[in-house]
Amino acid sequence: MEDIHNSIRIAADKRILYSIHALDEMNAETELITKDEVREVVYNGEIIEDYPEDKRGHSCLLMNVTKNNRPVHVVCAPKDEYLAVITVYAPTPDKWEPGFKVRRKKP
Repeated sequence: MEDIHNSIRIAADKRILYSIHALDEMNAETELITKDEVREVVYNGEIIEDYPEDKRGHSCLLMNVTKNNRPVHVVCAPKDEYLAVITVYAPTPDKWEPGFKVRRKKP
């Protein structure tokens, strides 16, 4: 997975483009996630899910605890000229195991 992580960083160095969905999630009153936090996750985060067959192209879910001391998830896909940020959110304990790296099993 290191190859995809390198591709993500290289694409982000060129440009980061946010989907409308990602911007909506970032600006939700309960979230208010900044572009600086997204960059923290992109450059310092851990890949917790990999989606090589995604219809938008190879994408993955990154997670990091930001300097604001909160976990943030970023789903992104590296392209030749930019990094596409598909969605961004603060994971919640009802959907994620402690540490926010493993999804809770549905009952």
